[in-house]
Amino acid sequence: MEELVKLVLNETEKNYTKAVELRRYFHSHPELPKEEFNTAKRIEEELDKLNIEHKRVGETGVYAEIIGTKDDKANKTIVLRADIDALPIEETNNCEYKSLNEGVMHACGHDAHTASLLVSAKILSENKNLFSGKIKLCFQQAEEIGYGARLFIDGGYLEGASRSFGIHVGSNIPVGSIVIMEGANNASVDWFRISIEGKASHVSTPELGCDAAYIISQIVVAVQSLVTRTTSPMENVLIGIGKINAGTGYNIVAENATAEGTIRVFSPEIRKSIKERLENLVYSISQIYGAKAHIEWKDFTSPLINDSISTKEAQIVARKLFEKDKIITSRKPSLSGDDMAEFINKVPGVYAFVGTRNEAIENTTVAHHNSNFDIDENGLKTSIKITTLYALEYLTNSI
Repeated sequence: MEELVKLVLNETEKNYTKAVELRRYFHSHPELPKEEFNTAKRIEEELDKLNIEHKRVGETGVYAEIIGTKDDKANKTIVLRADIDALPIEETNNCEYKSLNEGVMHACGHDAHTASLLVSAKILSENKNLFSGKIKLCFQQAEEIGYGARLFIDGGYLEGASRSFGIHVGSNIPVGSIVIMEGANNASVDWFRISIEGKASHVSTPELGCDAAYIISQIVVAVQSLVTRTTSPMENVLIGIGKINAGTGYNIVAENATAEGTIRVFSPEIRKSIKERLENLVYSISQIYGAKAHIEWKDFTSPLINDSISTKEAQIVARKLFEKDKIITSRKPSLSGDDMAEFINKVPGVYAFVGTRNEAIENTTVAHHNSNFDIDENGLKTSIKITTLYALEYLTNSI
């Protein structure tokens, strides 16, 4: 509906200064996963100003609802989600809104996500006479450690919803552009630790011991065969091992060794299969040399796979807001993870990626998780527009 588009465009411009103010506040007051107490408090203060009721999810997540007052039969429910946590990084970007918390930084754009959703909530709340149904606002903690999404899901906060939507800023996407791509966008993330228990002896008598360092080395090399020889070259499978510890002295056969790593894939089926094969490989190699092995797993997030129908809806909405050449519907998926995937697994939905890169502003072009990371704040407008209009058009049966 043309009236809704005009409303969203006008309200976005009117509230842009507020969005920048909020984003800069959150940027200068970053908090680590599970420690977002001040962030949650500020979110609640903003919701109070809008007379939007809210409650805590866990200790630091915030849930709220906007109920439409229009009298019609639509009565649908949509979930809007923003992650709110920061990273253990010392900021080196000397901007006026630089982090005030030593060793903590919003180096991934979650400050922008939080600010954008708060402004979208403001516009939607002030225009709830235009729609019926319900908007569930989820300000989710601890995305960086794959923790917060499950608290909202296990707590039943997504029940009754038929759509979910979220955005993530991207320093590799030009400001003003938006990526809305069907299918796999991000990989699953599984963490593992392999522990090997051998037997110590003097290095001169290796036959009397069981060398855990040698065994873990064999495993580290062998796991790459799971990628190159047991999965199709057409599949995206990554097994990375970034940490190895072994031994107590240069002249002692190592009694213990550990290795920590991650598996990233885009398919739930391949994810299950590769984990099983990794376990078989570890136990088999350990058994050959007479050692004991143990594997710990942490499931950080599923692969993020945008629902087909939801994606097409969001693309329709985007075409009403942006020029055709600003809407990207196909690109290489990322092997990084995001637990928005768990929301989409529970409620069909779509995750859009909003451009914040501006070649004229150097720090907006650096990679996420970089100590100089920043955004072109005009990307906030893109986030607010797509979030607000998608919610309105879905709830008014305009898409």
